[in-house]
Amino acid sequence: MEQTKYEVPVEKLRWECDPGLFDFECTKDLAPLREFVGQERATRAIEFGLNMENSGYNIYVAGITGTGKTSMVKSYIERVINEKSDQGVKFNLEDWCYIYNFKENDSPIITNLPQGRGKLFRDEMDSLLNKIRQGLGQAFDSDEYKEQRQKTVEKARAEQQKLFEELASEARQQGFILQMTPSGPTLYPMLEDRPMQEQEYLSLDEDARKEITEKQAEIRKKVMASLEEVSDMQTENTERLQQLDKEIGEYTVSGLFAPLLTAYSELPKIKEYLEGLKYYILDNLDIFKSAEEPVNPALGVPVSQVMGGRNPFLPFQVNVFVDNSDAKGPPVIVESNPNFGNIFGKIERRFLFGGYLSDHTMLKAGSLNKANGGYLLVNATDILTNPGVWPALKRAIKNGEARIEDPIEQFGMVAPQGLKPEPMPIKVKVILSGDANLYQMLSMYDEDFWEIFKVKADFDSEIENSKENMLAYAAFLSGCCDECEAMHFDPTGVAKVIEYSARMVADQERLSSRFAQVKEWIEEANYWASKDKAQYITATHVQKAIDERRFRHNLPDERLRDMIDRGTIMIDTDGAEVGQVNALSVYSLGDITFGKPSRITAKTYLGRGGVINIEREAQLSGPTHNKGVMILSGYMGWKYAQDKPLSLSASLCFEQSYSGVDGDSASSTELYAILSSLSEIPLKQSMAVTGSVNQTGEIQPIGGVNQKIEGFYQVCKEKGLTGEQGVLIPAQNLRNLMLDEEVVNAVKEGKFHIYSATTIDEGIEILTGIPAGEKEDDGTYPEGTVNYLVDKKLKEMAEKLKSFGSEEKSEETKKVISETDN
Repeated sequence: MEQTKYEVPVEKLRWECDPGLFDFECTKDLAPLREFVGQERATRAIEFGLNMENSGYNIYVAGITGTGKTSMVKSYIERVINEKSDQGVKFNLEDWCYIYNFKENDSPIITNLPQGRGKLFRDEMDSLLNKIRQGLGQAFDSDEYKEQRQKTVEKARAEQQKLFEELASEARQQGFILQMTPSGPTLYPMLEDRPMQEQEYLSLDEDARKEITEKQAEIRKKVMASLEEVSDMQTENTERLQQLDKEIGEYTVSGLFAPLLTAYSELPKIKEYLEGLKYYILDNLDIFKSAEEPVNPALGVPVSQVMGGRNPFLPFQVNVFVDNSDAKGPPVIVESNPNFGNIFGKIERRFLFGGYLSDHTMLKAGSLNKANGGYLLVNATDILTNPGVWPALKRAIKNGEARIEDPIEQFGMVAPQGLKPEPMPIKVKVILSGDANLYQMLSMYDEDFWEIFKVKADFDSEIENSKENMLAYAAFLSGCCDECEAMHFDPTGVAKVIEYSARMVADQERLSSRFAQVKEWIEEANYWASKDKAQYITATHVQKAIDERRFRHNLPDERLRDMIDRGTIMIDTDGAEVGQVNALSVYSLGDITFGKPSRITAKTYLGRGGVINIEREAQLSGPTHNKGVMILSGYMGWKYAQDKPLSLSASLCFEQSYSGVDGDSASSTELYAILSSLSEIPLKQSMAVTGSVNQTGEIQPIGGVNQKIEGFYQVCKEKGLTGEQGVLIPAQNLRNLMLDEEVVNAVKEGKFHIYSATTIDEGIEILTGIPAGEKEDDGTYPEGTVNYLVDKKLKEMAEKLKSFGSEEKSEETKKVISETDN
């Protein structure tokens, strides 16, 4: 039989990129491209999401890791902002500040100011404090103030002295001396113009003592009344002094506050804060009477903090929470570690005398606060795996406000001295990046997800292999070279990168868009070009980088090939065997993927057990592999059991497989082994086979075709190439061929062969060299063909099974009759 008609032409084994397509000396001549390449669907979705001002139109960027989703979206947003800026669009950016709340000290107030005014307002408050301390200090230290205060104090003292003198005179007239003691006023009876001694008082008769006591009580009442009058005088004097201080304070402070109240008259919160600050100053003038607050030398903090725990000048301090003074457009924030504090802000504390204190100056902004008026980019998986962040983010987006809270309060614990800052109103476009599976999970199980992430931007890991995209690829390489500080590519280097990109997706008509990997190729190729002292990165350097990376990671592959070469793992690459065939499987170890041949054997015998999967019986078979084996029974019944029962038992085994088998890519291989066993026609051991099959005998495409072919080629190379060896693949996989140049060259030289088949009949012809045979009108197959021999064997097995069944039934009948007679 002529097999060459099934052989794949050399030109279909690999797509090669023509360096002549690129009209430049090196990629430095190109304008760098740092955005999307071939992602029209994602681009349109992002553009729509960014321009939608309605609530809930946040964006979920879906795609596998390594496609550069986050960095490219950021670059795209920045380009859109720059374009709007060039068109004269004015962005409404604001600064946000936390200020002291005079009504509720533990609930700082947040206020917005025009861009750049936050720092200015803070500096104005610092300047105001200095001016007030200096002004009030000078006012209270002036001679005029001291003289006026002295007069007020002396006047009150004189009035009190006059009152005490009148009391003392009246008491003397009544025969008593009035003396002021630490325990209060005391009245002593007087004798000969001196206080009466105790013995003199006791020597008096009872009537005299009673008279003295009565007079003493009467005078004491007058004294107490006078003392109350003195107390009122002191209170009145204190009020006069306070009023004096307030008049001086009002005069000094009003002049300093007037320009600020005028400047911030259109900002209600600032105006209310300034008025509250003014009243605070007038109510606490004592703290301003000293120009410098004394510092405790042992503790290094002001005395006021030692005594009260708080800085008396704290109300003057402004916390510039979000500063956009240097921003030229809406902020674009990428949060790489989205824990609770980094997203929503933190309440910091300081330790003082065994406790923790906090105030509005210790509030720190999170990414959500900084992104207000702009865009926040964050990884969805990171958000979901950080406790409490996802529910809080949903609340913030739905309510339009970012609330600073202690994370420990989210879990029912009590925070020390908890502040409750006023929430910050926000308008942020949140952009989550994650894979498509996570998007589906959130869509199904989170009822809020659809309401707040209405736009999905789907990044494809593959793009069309077109001239436009190849030129864009070259421009992207130019930008990556600049970013990585690497030397630039010449046209051959660009072509080689694009070829390898096609191999990464195993498709001659597609290119990989996993640009994170592309950057790795650039860095590694640049290393080898630098060692070569080359001017540009060429195809040789790119290939060197690819080969070296493979060598660094392919130790498991080499170990398995060595075991095959030494006969530990039994694989034949020449000769022919009945019921035995080489299958191909792919090993994926994370850092490397490679193919390896495995021996499949099939044994057929009389019975009704059908196809027995030994891997399944040993619980080493996965569900997909089990399905593939079950399909074989369907095919056998459809193909050969239309005129007779399928009286067959067949056992299938992956020889020397100890770690489990899954996937249906070996189902056609297993079928070939069964047909060989039934027809007793040997299969070529120089061939390896891959491909799944359906119930009508059509061979279906599989994955990892390049690794499988290269894996068997390497085994044949180790054992010695004979020119007869090759691989049989599904015809639908031809577009997936991006074989290594070594394999392609071996095919060119006739040392190795690649065949393709669309049906089981074509495949069995290639493996046996005997025609499969088409069914005749009478339901038979041409004599000498594979199908004829299989059908003949199945008929013989059916007859034998029928005959065996009749004999067994006859014996049972005789036995029953004999038992009845007895």
